[in-house]
Amino acid sequence: MPSTFTVFFEGPFWVGVLEIAGPRGVRAARHVFGAEPGNAELLEFVRRDFGGLLDTALAAPEAAVEGRARQRSAVNPKRLARQAARELATRPLSTAAEEALARAHEESGRLNRAAAKRRAAEAALEQRAAARRQAKERHRGR
Repeated sequence: MPSTFTVFFEGPFWVGVLEIAGPRGVRAARHVFGAEPGNAELLEFVRRDFGGLLDTALAAPEAAVEGRARQRSAVNPKRLARQAARELATRPLSTAAEEALARAHEESGRLNRAAAKRRAAEAALEQRAAARRQAKERHRGR
């Protein structure tokens, strides 16, 4: 599965996005660096945290890629070099990766809301049980 890791400036932070292209679509995960990462910091990130980012990307839902353009079999090498330089100069985040990140964010939000609702219901039941216990203790012995 081909993958790309792109580091770019987004708002006040530098962000790295890992895109993994699969047969049915693209999976993506992102890491926020904060200040502009240097070569040493990127190397340390790859050694320490890249495995976790890879696991997150593989666990993310796939976003379908629509209409991939097939390239011609024979491309002029000068044209290919110009296209590569142009792509490196302006490397935007692909819409498929944005969609995959949005889906993963929605999924985690949905899970967090469900867990919070469950915790609130358990706390309400416990509070009700404590109130009933206190009421029984007050009326005991009358």
